[in-house]
Amino acid sequence: MLDVGFSEILLTSAIALIVLGPERLPKVARQVGHWMGRARAMARQLSEQLEREVSAEELLKAQSKPAPVDAKPPESIAPPAPEPVYGQPASATTAAAMHASDPPADLKPPHE
Repeated sequence: MLDVGFSEILLTSAIALIVLGPERLPKVARQVGHWMGRARAMARQLSEQLEREVSAEELLKAQSKPAPVDAKPPESIAPPAPEPVYGQPASATTAAAMHASDPPADLKPPHE
């Protein structure tokens, strides 16, 4: 952006000291610094808002696209397995699976 070297900064500072004087220079430098900080903050807010608008527009476009008719749901999403109910007869495969992973003794239901 601005290619300002050390000699340009030194020359500008010397001219500002001569024009403003040593009493007003610190106050003016503080005000300029404050304005620069506000300008940077406004520029950052503007760029963040633009990024949010662009991403929101992309999401809206993605949502408005129709889903393919032959699309299958992901295989990783499976319906939950039914939990066994104690006291009811279970099928042979369910009973074998239940015995393979019996709960600890303190969690087993009391025998009738």
